[in-house]
Parts: sequence; C-alpha cells; structure tokens
Amino acid sequence: MLAGKKILLAVCGSIAAYKTAFFVRLLVKEGAEVKVVMTESAKDFITPLTLATLSKNPVHSEYFDKTSGEWNNHVELGMWADLMLVAPLSANTLGKMANGICDNLLLATYLSAKCPVMVAPAMDLDMYQHPTTLENLRKLQSFGNEVIEARDGELASGLSGQGRMAEPEELIELVKKKLVNSDALKGKHVLITSGPTFEAIDPVRFIGNHSSGKMGSAIARAFQNAGATTSMISGPASFFPQNGELIKVSSAEEMLAETEKLHSKADIVVFSAAVSDYRPENPAKEKIKKKESTLQINLVKNPDIAAELGKKKRKQFHIGFALETTNEILNAKEKLKKKNFDLIVLNSLNDKGAGFQQDTNKVTFFDKNNKEYKFELKSKTDVAQDIVDYVIKNLK
Repeated sequence: MLAGKKILLAVCGSIAAYKTAFFVRLLVKEGAEVKVVMTESAKDFITPLTLATLSKNPVHSEYFDKTSGEWNNHVELGMWADLMLVAPLSANTLGKMANGICDNLLLATYLSAKCPVMVAPAMDLDMYQHPTTLENLRKLQSFGNEVIEARDGELASGLSGQGRMAEPEELIELVKKKLVNSDALKGKHVLITSGPTFEAIDPVRFIGNHSSGKMGSAIARAFQNAGATTSMISGPASFFPQNGELIKVSSAEEMLAETEKLHSKADIVVFSAAVSDYRPENPAKEKIKKKESTLQINLVKNPDIAAELGKKKRKQFHIGFALETTNEILNAKEKLKKKNFDLIVLNSLNDKGAGFQQDTNKVTFFDKNNKEYKFELKSKTDVAQDIVDYVIKNLK
C-alpha cells in the first residue's frame, strides 16, 4: 500500500525510541522507502546500526562525517520525503520545532521539509500536560503539522496516564491514511464557517458565546491534508488555519452575506460556527451608561445560515454541527432534516471534555441515510479527520 512512498523518520531521545525498530520494519514491509535521522540523545535508546539495518539506508545524525568530510544534506533530505514523521517527539525537540530553533540535523531537516509533517509525542504525563507543551503542540498544528496525540497507559516513570507514543501498528495505519488520502479531495473546494458571532449591544458590549474556532481550524487542516482548497469564514475566534482563504466577520448577518458569496463555488460546506440565535434589535450608537438597576434589551432572531443555504443547495455536500444539552439525538436529527444536511455532527455539553474551548470532543455522526456513527472522546484533530474520512467515502 506504501509502495514507492518515501518516508523520513525522525527519532528523538525518548524511551519510546525502541518502538521505531518495529515501525521501520512495518514501513519496509508495506513497500515504503525509509530513511532515518536521529538526535544524539536518541542513540542512547536505540542504535543507528539497528535502524540502518532495518531501513536498508544509512542513518544520519550529524551534518557531516568528521573522518571523511562527507556532508549529510538536510535540504535534500527534506525535499526527498513524501512524509516526515517525528516519532517519538520529545519535549525538548517539540519546543525547538515550535520556536524555530535549529541546532541539529533533525531540526534543520524539519525546517527544510517540503512534505507533510506528522509528529507523535512521547513523554511523562506531567510533562505532556504542562502549559508550555500544550502551547507548543498547538503552535505545531497552526503551522500545518499533524499531531498524533499521545495515548493513555503505563509510562516509563511507573505512573499511568497520557504520554505514551502511539504503537507502531497504529502509526502505520495513520501513515497509510495520510498518504493514500493526500489527493483524495484534490480539486474540491471546501467552505467552512467557524468561531462565534458577536452581536453588538453598543460599541463596547456584545452578545456572543465561548467558541474558540479550534474545531473549525482542525477541519480546515484536515481537508487541506486531503488535497482540497479551503475558504474559512470566521467570527472573532482565537484559532485560525495557517493556510487557505480566511475571511473574518463579526455578526451573524455578516457571516451569512460572506457565506452566500462563496456557496455556489463550493463542493463541500461545513457549518461549524456557533452562530448567535438572537441579536439586539436596536444596538446603541454610544456606550450605554449604567443608570437604572435593570436594563431591558429587545432581541430579534438572527438568520439561520445553514437553513438558508440548505434551501439553495444543489450538488454541494453540507455538514452541520449540533451542540446540545437535552434531547440531543432528537434535536440533532431534526436539524439534519430541517437544514438539508448530508451529515450532522452531534456533541453534548454533558460529555466531559466536549464542547467549547476544549482540545477534545466526543461526537456522534448522523447522516441522511439514517446511519449513526458513534465515536469516543478524542482530539479535535482526530474528529476533523473522521469527518474528512466520511466525506471521502460518501461524496458522490
């Protein structure tokens, strides 16, 4: 399945490095051509000889051979690969990748890579949950890199929790999916709404919600990785994709106007924005001063963007989201039909780790063919990939 594919495996200093021997064997068995680059500390956990023997290629860790003067060209390595996978990714190398530090061959190769980059972190659970680690992982994702979340389990420290590198068998399946699907949606245009909308009360205050734009950004990256071009129309969010067209708006009416402009050109439309249902009827032109003990604001209904464009849908594939707190399944299925969706993604605020501001989500898909697909709690990156996988299989 990977015949002719060129995989550059980058190995960092972590006890999980021992797994790379098994992973390289699986890659070669699948027909891939494999080259390995290592940090010096990685050699403390697995020898270059082992990986050179299994990959059938020399292993590189220095810019040049001090005895022969032979140069290991990091630019050529970065351009050679169809995919670069950093596994295991240590906290040290993660910090350097996120901040552009280049003090070894592995990092120079990463900065030179023209291909997609995937990373599989491995570290102790407290290190993995440290704010700097989480921020660095978010930065890597914002650069367009794909993070394979660390898995739960027993760690080298004797503790148990999230920090284990994904197993070789799982990594090989992710690599297959990445490379096989890399052109699956080539030529397709995906339109995505994302983030919240802010509805003005006066020039200072607004009605809004807690949407961060994390889910929408993850969806854009996943579609880009499958070869699609993307256009995102986002409210005032905290997260945006690095690539693709980005149009920033504030209110629901602005979002509708921009979405209508691009809808006819889109093959796939994902309505992941958390659009305010109501807006103040008469926003004040000046800041409202605090005078009375109560303040009454009349609200009027906002346009339903997904429903409006659902009426205009021709050949487009429409995907919606339903964030619910009660009667979740019933409400999601009603929205699926009412808004003319092909697929709706249900998530509930009753599920721990799901909803706004989270890095994870727990969802269930319902499609127009009355099929249900239930998923466990996973990263929003993985949820986005599940959505893209569904589209690839079902888009006609």
